[in-house]
Amino acid sequence: MFSTAHFGVILGVIAHGLIWTIIISICSIIIGYFIGLVTGFSRARHIKILNSISAFYVWVIRSTPILVQALYIYFVIPKILGIHLSHVAAGIFCVSINAGAYISEIVRGAILEVPKGQWEAGLSLGMTKLQIVRKLILPIAFRTMLPALGNQLIITVKDTSILTIIGVAEMTYQAGQYASSTFEFVESYSILALFYLVLISILSFIVTICEQKMGAGIK
Repeated sequence: MFSTAHFGVILGVIAHGLIWTIIISICSIIIGYFIGLVTGFSRARHIKILNSISAFYVWVIRSTPILVQALYIYFVIPKILGIHLSHVAAGIFCVSINAGAYISEIVRGAILEVPKGQWEAGLSLGMTKLQIVRKLILPIAFRTMLPALGNQLIITVKDTSILTIIGVAEMTYQAGQYASSTFEFVESYSILALFYLVLISILSFIVTICEQKMGAGIK
């Protein structure tokens, strides 16, 4: 069943999809982090207009499946706006806004845990609000949120598999295409599972090392 020749071919096919999985994951987690940072901070500090918009955004994203979001972004939004959206662009957009909503809650929770005395200390030193946020609040909050951010990174990588539904050539799509054309479903999906197992295990190890280095979660 698992002949050497077939194993090598499937390995190559899925490895090609791995490139897109990594690219989409990196882009999405970076964009999602900045979205989450802005929306999470605005909710934690109750910034009037942004607070309402952020709360609505988080509510919509967290209340709908990412599969539905992918279909809506790829098929519905371009039709409404009269634009063309590539598979990859739609995929990055989808995973980014999904990750951003969850990161928003992580950021909000971490900022709320920062002692109010930090604000008072910053003001007493004559620092502006921006300086207080950048030099006092965010460094403390980031240390608190690091474990949750690491977990979200892993979830984001796994979420890219959903994008096969809109034709993004990531690992799941490549394995599915190969399996459909050769009927080697057992081999294709077994190797795909192995790829994800190894990839997520590596990421989990890196996240754990980063947490230990920064003393995340230790108070």
